Amino acid sequence: MGLGSIIALPVVISSCSKDNDTADDGSGGSCPVSPSETKGPFPIHTPAQYVRASIIGDRTGVALLMNLTVLDQSNGCTPLQDVYVDVWQCDKDGLYSQYSTQTSANYLRGRQTTNGNGQVSFISIFPGWYPGRAPHIHVEILTTGGRSLLVTQIAFPVSTYTAVYATTGYNGAPDTSNTQDSIFSDSLSRNMADSVTGNNTDGYTLTKTIIVA
Repeated sequence: MGLGSIIALPVVISSCSKDNDTADDGSGGSCPVSPSETKGPFPIHTPAQYVRASIIGDRTGVALLMNLTVLDQSNGCTPLQDVYVDVWQCDKDGLYSQYSTQTSANYLRGRQTTNGNGQVSFISIFPGWYPGRAPHIHVEILTTGGRSLLVTQIAFPVSTYTAVYATTGYNGAPDTSNTQDSIFSDSLSRNMADSVTGNNTDGYTLTKTIIVA
């Protein structure tokens, strides 16, 4: 499922492009704050215990490297250093650790602190889906004091998740597309990953810039 090659994926995050970061969102403003989305129902219970770059645990699936950049709108959309980035997602079967039948498991959850360029990386697998939701990754940005700056979600291009879900082990096409997803209904273009490159054999690399107020 591509997991054997995930360590070979380059952890490369491009430096911030001011032209891209300040692109107009159509609302008359520039450098728009990323969409605020629901935190639950499956946030990390104790995120401080899961400071790690690899969040795979014992799960299997198509490899995914997430490269995230956090920018501070209140400071000219410059990179935001030394803030926590928490991520959590479901496995290929649509299950979340720490909840329901998975209360004793802690897979696909992690925390990293942004570097001087506002960047973090996580090694994961491509998420599956569950009824009523399109494929997604949860992200929360917090100060080191624990104050939440933003909770958001990342969506995937249809062509990418269609290719992944056609592989053995995943559950086929999701029952809810990006455009049918109620969470993304008013913000899909800004929830969408900036890019997702790769293939089912070698894995995928996701890049996303997240902007906080």
